[in-house]
Amino acid sequence: MRLKRLLEAIGRLEAQMQRPFDVDASEYPFKDHWMPYGDGMIHYVDEGQGPVILLLHGNPTWSYLYRNVIKDLSGECRLIALDYPGLGMSQAPSDYGYSPKEHSDAVTEFIRRLDLKDFVLVVQDWGGPIGFNYAVRHHENLRGIVVMNTWAWPATLPAIKLFSLAMGGWPFGYWLQTRRNFFAKKIVPHGIYHTEKITDILRKAYTDPFPTPKSRKPTWIFPRQIRKARPWLAEIEAKLPILSHLPAQILWGMKDSAGFPPGEMAKWQGYLKLNETESLDMPPTTCRKIGRTG
Repeated sequence: MRLKRLLEAIGRLEAQMQRPFDVDASEYPFKDHWMPYGDGMIHYVDEGQGPVILLLHGNPTWSYLYRNVIKDLSGECRLIALDYPGLGMSQAPSDYGYSPKEHSDAVTEFIRRLDLKDFVLVVQDWGGPIGFNYAVRHHENLRGIVVMNTWAWPATLPAIKLFSLAMGGWPFGYWLQTRRNFFAKKIVPHGIYHTEKITDILRKAYTDPFPTPKSRKPTWIFPRQIRKARPWLAEIEAKLPILSHLPAQILWGMKDSAGFPPGEMAKWQGYLKLNETESLDMPPTTCRKIGRTG
């Protein structure tokens, strides 16, 4: 009865909620779903029927990142993609600090309340630590993992440490993110591989979630947490061997050598013993094959 009342309440809420910004309907043709979280709201999409796939994004992206994957696979699978509190269309609770641990706690609660079972976890960028913090604690609830250019351990590469200091530092990094919306305006378009040009529609989808300096704070906290979350990341890495029995697909973009060089891919191959790995130089045919996530 409690679950039934919760679903009824969510249904009433969805009828009342409106998108905080517009998205091109041909690009993102999905029904919006909303889940109360504290005094905030988690936005998510839930498309298709079949085996459950949970898609976790990074910084400063949101469920829009996976729009092509969802459109390509919704005839075969049930695909669920949420926006972390404070990103995309989700509203953060008033006491939220935007740390990856808090995002992982939100994802864990989201999974519990949707009663997701025996699902495939798909992670990219910060979705790795956020998702693997759940995975190492609830591995019995996973049927498989898909890993794309991510990590789940303390950073050791000098370039990443420098990136954290520059982009997540004070005052320059704070100013760059909150005043210039640097991640959404510059880093995201630069990091997307497309056979066609990056359109104004795409740029708008990534900048519109951050209309004010205050709303952009999460994009500054993420790179800062590369340094600040070292103990939390070390806890996750220590438990990664428990996942060695799970089937895993590693899809690795080889043109991302500055942030995620092949050595990081090799670490995943060591932890996820039952892996199939595909290194991607990103020709057009491969982009179509994986449902391009730009």
